[in-house]
Amino acid sequence: MGIKLAYFCSSNSWGGLEMNHLRNAVWMSERGHTVLVLGLDSSPIHSHSLELGLPFIAIEAHRRWYDFKAVRRVQHIIQSEGVSHFIVRKPGDMSLAAGLKSKLKDQLHVSYFMEMQLGIRKKSIFHTIRYRYIDVWSCPLNWLKKQVEEQTHFKNKLTVIPSGIRLDDFDQLPSMETSREELNLPHEGLIFGMAGRFDPKKGQLILLEAILKSKNSHFSILFIGETTQHEGSEYEKSMHDFILKNDLQERVVFRPYGSSIVDFYRAINWMVMASESETVGMVTIESLASETPVLGSNAGGTPEILNSNEGGILFESMNSDDLAQKIDAIIESSTTRAPEKLKNLARQYDHHEVCAKVEVVLGINSTHYL
Repeated sequence: MGIKLAYFCSSNSWGGLEMNHLRNAVWMSERGHTVLVLGLDSSPIHSHSLELGLPFIAIEAHRRWYDFKAVRRVQHIIQSEGVSHFIVRKPGDMSLAAGLKSKLKDQLHVSYFMEMQLGIRKKSIFHTIRYRYIDVWSCPLNWLKKQVEEQTHFKNKLTVIPSGIRLDDFDQLPSMETSREELNLPHEGLIFGMAGRFDPKKGQLILLEAILKSKNSHFSILFIGETTQHEGSEYEKSMHDFILKNDLQERVVFRPYGSSIVDFYRAINWMVMASESETVGMVTIESLASETPVLGSNAGGTPEILNSNEGGILFESMNSDDLAQKIDAIIESSTTRAPEKLKNLARQYDHHEVCAKVEVVLGINSTHYL
């Protein structure tokens, strides 16, 4: 049987996990591998796969645990399509993946690429048995690998492979002046920016509170993003209410997702990652690739991505007082980071490097990049 990679995802959402899953499928296809995407009919994964020209087969939704009928249905697809490697990212797909491995044994290589932190210990006999059928567990950062080691009895191949970006997309960077013109922003003045959906765990209100607590008023805020569809706009409304109540309309600017993300990073002086505990902040990696330093929450994967303070400055998670103090320190000392150092931090996340590591753990060779 030849090498054929099946990227399975039963999600009906379109967030970082789903984006990273499909990105890797595209990159592996570009490297000469035969790729197949399995997902729910009419899901975002479905529509984006078609847009990208990736072969797609619709699967039915399955139960999180012990859905033996679903295993048989997917097994039929795997065998009829000649799939050799089965790759999942959603935790809820692990049971199905383990079920396939128990049926097909050495005929199928099963990998789980972790995107979400565990949260709680998973050392029960049920978890341990399930994990025996996962050939490779790949973590995007070292702190997540340590979490797996401490909170599970996983005994097979445990490795660290970052979630990647196309570093080529950040080769030709526009000037700050050009990007500010593109986003209709003032050419002068210090701007702190945040990118992402409007959500309490993302910390937009923490940054707004920090504006009021800062001793300095000679800076503004740029938000790029929107409320996730069908999830209610209460938090976004609370942001606008806060701005109106405190007369911050002249200092806070919003731009939609349609705006160029590279222009966003280049238009600002500092990118703020204020999430409560971001597992892997892709916007943090993109900001480094754009040569823009990061003022990041000291939680989750952000400290590792920034290599402590090499890529920016850390503040206490969800603490607007500490964030305000860090903003004041940046303004008063004109703090920044050398662009070449920021770019170097981003190089380990280049998709060529990432895919080469994926090929190693899957035991396959690239036909285009030998």
